[in-house]
Amino acid sequence: MSGHSKWSTIKRKKGVADAKRGKVFTKLIREIATAARIGGGDPESNPRLRLVIDKAKSANMPKDNIQRAIQKGIGGGEGESYDEIVYEGYGPGGTAILIEALTDNKNRTVSDVRHALTKNGGNLGASGCVAYLFQKRGLLQFAMGGLDSEALMEAAMEAGAEDILEGQESVDVVTAAQELDSVRGSLEAAGFVAAESSITMEPSTTVELAGKDAEKMMQLADTLEDLDDVQNFFANFDISEEEMEQFA
Repeated sequence: MSGHSKWSTIKRKKGVADAKRGKVFTKLIREIATAARIGGGDPESNPRLRLVIDKAKSANMPKDNIQRAIQKGIGGGEGESYDEIVYEGYGPGGTAILIEALTDNKNRTVSDVRHALTKNGGNLGASGCVAYLFQKRGLLQFAMGGLDSEALMEAAMEAGAEDILEGQESVDVVTAAQELDSVRGSLEAAGFVAAESSITMEPSTTVELAGKDAEKMMQLADTLEDLDDVQNFFANFDISEEEMEQFA
């Protein structure tokens, strides 16, 4: 996976997400409601909803908040519908960036995204300009503490995982996007419960950043995360863990 995955792990370790929990909850509520509106309110028959509920639980969102968001989605009504938009562009050092948004005001969102990119050494591109550099993948992350990594790797391969990456803090199991649920279920049956599971966009190539470009990329990442309409973003940067620790 790209440096984007390492950066997320470092921020989580530092507890940065906790400092922005209110904003995280707002985004999760929007995502849960949208998933429920599109695929129904039963997570057993709606994989997208099940995935975001797991994400909400990992963020310690109260159960009542999750249920209200589901009801908001399946209840319909004015003001409950958001458009899903993917923006493409470039960041510092020529990095490729994909930005996933849920918005009720496209003009506001595109203006905010363009400003964030321009302010931090990037620019908004045309549709298709960088999407070809990314491939949708399933990602299961397992914390290292007390983990039998060899047994996990063996079980993951038997379950149909495409790749397994061992880092200092976690073991990442990469799957085809459509196989994420199946692989996760098999691993849970074998006693391995992922700390996080998600659909991610894996870059085919990465751009190494250092110094000012690395700092600007981290600033851009923070700015994008602070935008209410931005749900996820993916970039093909690779920055050393030492510099990420410094800037996170």
